Amino acid sequence: MLRASHQLAELRQSHKLLRSRHLRLLIVCVAVFIMIIALSRLPAWELLELRSFDLISTINLPDLPDDAPVIVAIDEPSLSALNVQWPWPRSLHARLIEQLRASGAKAIGLDIIMAEPSTPGNDAAMTAAVRSDVVLAGDETTIPTPQADQTIRALPLADFTAAGAKAGIASIDLSRDGVFRTIPKYDDGFARVLASIADNQAYGNATAALVQTFGPARTYPTVSYYQALDPQNFLPKGIFKDRVVLVGLSLQNAPSIDKGGADAFATAYTVHTGKLVSGVEIQATIFDNLRHNLAIARGSTVTSVLCLLAAIAFAAVTVLRSTGGWTVWAALGAGIVFVAASYLAVRLEHIFISPVAASIAFASVAIGQAAFDYAEERRNKKQITRAFSQYLSPDLVKRLSSDPAQLRLGGERRVLTILFSDVRGFTTIAETLKDDPEQLTTLINRLLTPLSDVVMDHGGTIDKFMGDCIMAFWNAPLDDPKHAQHAVEAALAMQQAIASLNRELEAEAKANDRTAHYLAMGVGINTGECVVGNMGSMRRFDYSCLGDAVNLASRLEGASKNYEVPLLIGEETARQVSHLFNVREVDRIVVKGRTELSPVYSVYGRKTTTI
Repeated sequence: MLRASHQLAELRQSHKLLRSRHLRLLIVCVAVFIMIIALSRLPAWELLELRSFDLISTINLPDLPDDAPVIVAIDEPSLSALNVQWPWPRSLHARLIEQLRASGAKAIGLDIIMAEPSTPGNDAAMTAAVRSDVVLAGDETTIPTPQADQTIRALPLADFTAAGAKAGIASIDLSRDGVFRTIPKYDDGFARVLASIADNQAYGNATAALVQTFGPARTYPTVSYYQALDPQNFLPKGIFKDRVVLVGLSLQNAPSIDKGGADAFATAYTVHTGKLVSGVEIQATIFDNLRHNLAIARGSTVTSVLCLLAAIAFAAVTVLRSTGGWTVWAALGAGIVFVAASYLAVRLEHIFISPVAASIAFASVAIGQAAFDYAEERRNKKQITRAFSQYLSPDLVKRLSSDPAQLRLGGERRVLTILFSDVRGFTTIAETLKDDPEQLTTLINRLLTPLSDVVMDHGGTIDKFMGDCIMAFWNAPLDDPKHAQHAVEAALAMQQAIASLNRELEAEAKANDRTAHYLAMGVGINTGECVVGNMGSMRRFDYSCLGDAVNLASRLEGASKNYEVPLLIGEETARQVSHLFNVREVDRIVVKGRTELSPVYSVYGRKTTTI
């Protein structure tokens, strides 16, 4: 019944602790959810998510479409070969258009703004060259004013559009960090109009979808402007046949971010190279995103919230029972899983759901719960240290606090060796010193201090002090396979400590010309099964032991005076130490409180080994 009640108490305590842990975990989860929602409203959070898009969307890049546009680059070699000052005359662009059309180009896009008139001859040449297969770039600029933002468009000359050319806005939208990532919002965007011409179908209903890049600068097939003017001599046959051709400024050596560049922008791939991409190549990328449905939609708010809740729930399940050093690796592993899931969504469904919120949420829940657990562990260690520092040696307290699992506070059955010690004749000494309580208190402290040190130095647990009496036991709370041996060794060492104290007291008495108080001590030791654990009330309790073996140890200490020996041990103790100590049976006695005869033994020093 006693064991069952202890097990029930342990179960109730375990359930109470588990409920408390679950409540703390719930608080952490709710706090993390609110924190992420609040942070997601900050501009810096959006940039963080976009940076994660840069990394994820450039993992294992898709191949460039087979019918990708060919770019005719206005580059350094062309500037040198043509030896014409920029901006080049429109008659030169007209020659290029006619040459590309003659080479079989399906559609031609000039990423060059021609909004202002030039010389009549040049404009006439351009008007004669353009047809419905040509798209000329326009520009849209928004100027903020105190009253309202003002939008200004610069479109190609009316003569060119009247001749059949299409106008397309080539302006692009940049994120807060100056990186190009989204399809422009214009229904008449340059790449959108060019795609409509090439495929003879509408590409309207512009959305701000994210752009799938294909690589660094010069990923697209590129030829120099001067080469395209004379493809028979400079280029492979049929290079432009049935292809869409884009013409625009494209430096052969892509400028870096820190140096900037004309009509060059950072893209998602810039995170890997640090290089900018020309505007004409960005238009080609938009073009292919539209034609081949490669643009990546951003996950809805509902989807993002559901993913956040799933990450928090995943974290809660992971740390539900415990946390530890592995929690960091779990958070890293979860982050990798979330990145992989985001990557698969981009590649398979063309949807981007940032892994940032999920990764931070998982790590926050895990770290938050780990912090609670760490604080709880520290508190438990302090409680254990505070509870046992008076009863155990510092080394044992350290072992116990570092591994509280060795301690079962709810009570358990164990075989213990119990020691009782009592100073003989201390009542007489106390009577003698009744008018000097300070000296009596000092004497008790000088007596109990070395005796306590002996017990703890031999791995014992001090149960309690009862006046001049000490109760101690071995093999709890920490396992001690040699508990009987250590108890007997402690008893012998206690006798030596008493002798040393007597010598000190005698010397002090002589020095102060007063009567010395000689101390003598009786010790009883017994080994047997006991119940050990927290004993007491709900408000105050001590770690102690109960059982018949305890009672017998106390009786042996009292009986030692009758046999005029300093130490009496029980039968089981004698059996366990007889190979180490000179043990002799003293008598078989009926101890108070027991009806059966109990053999009692005394110890006469340690055995010596002879060779």
